[in-house]
Amino acid sequence: TTDRLGARVHLWLRLVAATLVVAGVHFAGVSLRALPARGDAEIFVPSPQTARLLSFGFDAALSDFHWMRAIQIVGSPEGPAGRSHVLAALIDLVTTLDPWVDHPYRFAAVWINDDEPAVRKANRLIRRGIDHHPNDWRGYFYLAFNHFYYLGEQEEAARALEPALELEGRPIYLTRLHARLAAQAGGLDAAAAFLAEMAQQTTDAIERKKFEEALMEVETERRARFLDAARAEYVRRYARDIESVDDLVSGGVLRALPPDPFGKGWMLGETAQIVSKHVRYRYGVKLDGGSREIIRRFRERSRAN
Repeated sequence: TTDRLGARVHLWLRLVAATLVVAGVHFAGVSLRALPARGDAEIFVPSPQTARLLSFGFDAALSDFHWMRAIQIVGSPEGPAGRSHVLAALIDLVTTLDPWVDHPYRFAAVWINDDEPAVRKANRLIRRGIDHHPNDWRGYFYLAFNHFYYLGEQEEAARALEPALELEGRPIYLTRLHARLAAQAGGLDAAAAFLAEMAQQTTDAIERKKFEEALMEVETERRARFLDAARAEYVRRYARDIESVDDLVSGGVLRALPPDPFGKGWMLGETAQIVSKHVRYRYGVKLDGGSREIIRRFRERSRAN
């Protein structure tokens, strides 16, 4: 009888707690429409510790509520600009209450990027996602993207992406992307060794051809860097830049140009860099003009903060 009474009391306490949580979420949900529209306006976000104490064990329900708050901010007419730090606090709360969620971690990668401190917060959230979803290649990809695109940390990007290369279901382009990141950080030898190993191990003829082409791109970059050094010597000697790659020979800096691995020769590209006439760009992750402008504004905001 005592055990039965205790079970009933426990059940009633759970029902009361559930009612309080539902009522609290409903009350707060009514106020969602009143969230400040301005990016610099204050939005109250409780600490994860406080929220967990007040959830009465219904962590997932409270997590869903704050997840909806984050979605509403991004979907509002004003958009998420200037609200990265509020979004970071909300996603921290969401993923502390329910760390096994999936999409909020990728949400952090996409929307928390107003300035460098915001991106650092996003990266911490992405790493939390990796800890709970270690077999999902997307977490490593987004972490590498933030290091490369916003923070200009190529070595960190390459290291962040590397664990994804061993995962089943990862897209084949991750291997080449990792090699490009490693090369851009100065590690051409490591990139070449990595690609050679992948080409040797794969049993797929199409994949092997892609790895072999990537190896040729690495060798092209190696020779282009040699030409860069010769170009610097030309400028030192003549106090002017070259007008064509052939000037390195006619000016006496080189006896002959190294062969282009693709057999097309060398030229000055659109950005005046020395490039293969076949590849027409330097080995590394390429950014278009729009992306470069986004990064420029991002770094200006980071310096201002």
